[in-house]
Amino acid sequence: MLVVEDDDDIRFMIRYLLEQRGCRVLEAADRLGALEVAQSFRPDLILMDISLPGLDGIGALSLIRARTELHVAPVVAVSGHAAAEDIAAARAAGFDDYLVKPLEIARLDHVLVKHLPREKSAEFGAAS
Repeated sequence: MLVVEDDDDIRFMIRYLLEQRGCRVLEAADRLGALEVAQSFRPDLILMDISLPGLDGIGALSLIRARTELHVAPVVAVSGHAAAEDIAAARAAGFDDYLVKPLEIARLDHVLVKHLPREKSAEFGAAS
């Protein structure tokens, strides 16, 4: 799993939550790091902040989707914006799902069960 988040504290918190659920977590702080890590390791799921420096998460998503070998990985938007229009814009841009910061544990578990392969989500599937 790849977490793309420019804020060190938030990235640490998300990594901690995912590792507590048995996920192997890779990290990137910007779009270039995200693309490099995604190409090298081909994660099963990408959690990406919408407000990245330089090129926002929507632009980064376009770069990832343009790489055919990465197109199969679901990409979940992570944002502090919870308005319906923000969620709709992320969906329209091609994100597979949306998580609002601060993360709700039950919602995170739901997203993991929904988007990870069954064998990787079985441990926390009962929590959703």
